[in-house]
Amino acid sequence: MASQNTKAPYYFVPGPSGWPIFAGISLLVTMIGASAWVNGISWGPYVNIAGILAVLLVLYFWFGDAIKESEGGLYSARIDNSYRWSMSWFIFSEVMFFAAFFGALFYARTVSMPWLADLDNKLLWPDFAAHWGNIGPAGIVEPFTTMGPFWVPTINTALLLTSGVTLTIAHHAIRAGHRSKTAFWLFATIFLGAVFMGFQVYEYMHAYSELNLKLTSGIYGSTFFMLTGFHGFHVTVGAIMLSVVLYRVLKGHFTPDNHFAFEGAAWYWHFVDVVWLGLYVVVYWL
Repeated sequence: MASQNTKAPYYFVPGPSGWPIFAGISLLVTMIGASAWVNGISWGPYVNIAGILAVLLVLYFWFGDAIKESEGGLYSARIDNSYRWSMSWFIFSEVMFFAAFFGALFYARTVSMPWLADLDNKLLWPDFAAHWGNIGPAGIVEPFTTMGPFWVPTINTALLLTSGVTLTIAHHAIRAGHRSKTAFWLFATIFLGAVFMGFQVYEYMHAYSELNLKLTSGIYGSTFFMLTGFHGFHVTVGAIMLSVVLYRVLKGHFTPDNHFAFEGAAWYWHFVDVVWLGLYVVVYWL
């Protein structure tokens, strides 16, 4: 937020907007394209990319409207409080989103796998071994090598932890009114996130080409790519949010006392950091 205006309305209610509808349609197109892509349909990649571009376009204009409202003095302390609660509940929904995938991994490893290997199933699946990273009870999954913690995942962990530090430095800088210092450390945070994503792309290429580890590699492959892939998507979203905040910092939009756009993006980034630590331990080490 920009400086809160004492003459702002009691509670600002924006006019009708089509952006939520456009966002929903864009996300639907994105997921249709992604579903077609992973199922080998030729038009899937093109539809997926078109949907992503549409989402980014909607976010650009939607963020722009909110920024204009803020800079126009329409936001009061009540709006600030509303944004804080909204961002808190949004992050909570993200916590539950990842909890579902961690729960699927837990169920597969501690419930399904031992059950398929017990005495009751030995006659049906005599060759099944209850070790994580298996090729399934029927042996229809191509052999693959599991992904270990060295070295790319460990480097990525260091990158994200460092980005949390740089973002905290930027937060202290903006509270102290040091705009140039804020911009520098914000840029450093975004850069570290971009490097993280570069390493993850390399990791995926390594998995497919050298380890034969794919999305179709049984429950191990599906949970590995779902957890790491969705986390990478969240890193990308967080980097976009921080990039918008960086642009606004350079434009002089924030004050030391009123900068919730910065704080909300920082909350999200720290959440992404915490999720990665869980992934690093559960997916790569255990």
